Amino acid sequence: MRTALCFLIGLVCWLAGSNLVHAEIDEPIETFPRPLSTYSDAGLPPGAQLWDRLSTEPLNGIATLIFILAILHTFAAPKFMALSHRFAEEADRMSAGNGEDRNRCGKCDRLRFFSVMCHFLGEVEAIFGIWLVPLACAVAAMKGFPTVFKYLDEVHFAEPIFVVAIMTMAASRPIVRFTENCLSAVASLGGKSVAAWWLSILTLGPLLGSFITEPAAMTICALLLADRFFKANPPMTLRYATLGLLFVNISIGGTLTHFAAPPVVMVASKWGWTTGHMLEFFGWKAVLSILISNILVFFVFRRSLFSLSLTDVEDDRKHRIPLWITLVHMAMIGWVVFTAHHPPVVILSFLFFLAFVLATPSHQGEFDLVIFRGPLLVGFFLAALVIHGGFQQWWLAPVLQDLGRWPLMLSSTVLTAFNDNAAITYLASLVPNLDDSLKFAVVAGAVAGGGLTVIANAPNPAGQTLLQQFFGEDGIHPAYLFAAAVVPTLIVGAILMLLP
Repeated sequence: MRTALCFLIGLVCWLAGSNLVHAEIDEPIETFPRPLSTYSDAGLPPGAQLWDRLSTEPLNGIATLIFILAILHTFAAPKFMALSHRFAEEADRMSAGNGEDRNRCGKCDRLRFFSVMCHFLGEVEAIFGIWLVPLACAVAAMKGFPTVFKYLDEVHFAEPIFVVAIMTMAASRPIVRFTENCLSAVASLGGKSVAAWWLSILTLGPLLGSFITEPAAMTICALLLADRFFKANPPMTLRYATLGLLFVNISIGGTLTHFAAPPVVMVASKWGWTTGHMLEFFGWKAVLSILISNILVFFVFRRSLFSLSLTDVEDDRKHRIPLWITLVHMAMIGWVVFTAHHPPVVILSFLFFLAFVLATPSHQGEFDLVIFRGPLLVGFFLAALVIHGGFQQWWLAPVLQDLGRWPLMLSSTVLTAFNDNAAITYLASLVPNLDDSLKFAVVAGAVAGGGLTVIANAPNPAGQTLLQQFFGEDGIHPAYLFAAAVVPTLIVGAILMLLP
């Protein structure tokens, strides 16, 4: 296996070198993907347009096939995770009794290697990045490595850089504590009962996601639900109803601003959407949707909610964070949001933020690699998505522009259930001259369907990780989650599309 790996690496390096020299001396660097204006298919029906573009540039089909395989890979992610756990357990069993047996020790190392590799293949946020490897090889083989480098040099990574910075800053201890205090103040209106905490977390928590980002809101809401609700041992039907509400509300709750929800971030700059635009067309509808869904579920499960009680909840108020530190964190988050479209400024500001964190360690908690893991994975996912998306323009315009408002919204909702909603909106942003009503429809469908599955919205895996311990030995069942999220999804979709 090592010999084959070395041979593969050597072959790739040889191809890279030969293509670089060939392109530099003999030929100019070829452009791929081809600009849409270079296709002579104007006036053709959508099907004929697609066939003409595919026959003119066969690499279009290869790039799209790789993208489809990446999407299919997301369905197999849980299987890879199960294999990872299996290899790890087998390695632990073998190492417990291997003694001085070097052969068995070597086998343990191989099992741990396979465990890590399967875990990597099972990370939903890493999948699109993994499939960049065959994509780059395909483009390099047919167009040369200089074409790959030229394409990457022209890709804009402002959104992934911004998301990594803002997620890390929002997950800092002062911001998390401030958010918890806001939720606690609302819950105190109901005597801080389990029912009051439930309603407060599922209503205010997702809306705060419009300011501290959806992933941060998901983390805080899931942690609070675990301590203030799930530990009260509610019925399993109520647990799934709560989980479905949480996922749907988080997905729609980030639409009050243009910088907090990944599916909105991916199109806001391209389409010129501001926070004012989001409040006018999405924000107030998001608030109304969350209120209606929460009240409906609360009414259905009111007896169970009022019967729950907790007596051993500990409030973490021992360490008081000075107000000025919280204000500095909030000001730096506001500055990063204001400069979101200027990556160098965002990076420098983020470095200043990290310096401030290091200068105030006693008020920051454990600010280590664990804090960076989620933001880096989401950033890696978005960066890989941007790279893949640039190769999909050849088919997007003929397909999306041929759909009406309602069919596009429904298609966006269904596709979101099988893929991250940021991928859906980003692909739509690549379509030139898309009608404003179609822009609204595709984003409405993407955020409405963000709670149907774990992979439908980037923050969902974090919520699943934190709460799956309360759903039995097998964890959260995908079918039950889908069933629990259907009604809130229909409410969100109807409000978004039917109200003016």
